Amino acid sequence: VQLQASGGGLVQAGGSLRLSCAASGRTFSSYHMGWFRQAPGNEREFVAAISWSGGSKSYADSVKGRFTISRDNAKNTVYLQMNSLKAEDTAVYYCAGRSGWISSSPADFGLWGQGTQVTVSS
Repeated sequence: VQLQASGGGLVQAGGSLRLSCAASGRTFSSYHMGWFRQAPGNEREFVAAISWSGGSKSYADSVKGRFTISRDNAKNTVYLQMNSLKAEDTAVYYCAGRSGWISSSPADFGLWGQGTQVTVSS
């Protein structure tokens, strides 16, 4: 499975963006998926995760109530809807996948996309 993230860009504070992560391969629906982000000088941090079925979701406290993760297994795609964006959301956003149990640790994810830049101007 290969992952391709898209949808990043420049947006004003308070605005919205939707990131997409398209997967190739027929086993996408068996993977738990996550979104992570990394700002310059910072470690990669957890943003949101979703189970293979979509029935279980988790979020970082910093994005709860503003971001929504979802997936469409028929389209092999996972999404991150980001609303009420803040300057501190500026980072490169990565999608990632793993089998086994759902996790929020980057170290547990073995499958990574290339990242898409999100810049929020204040």
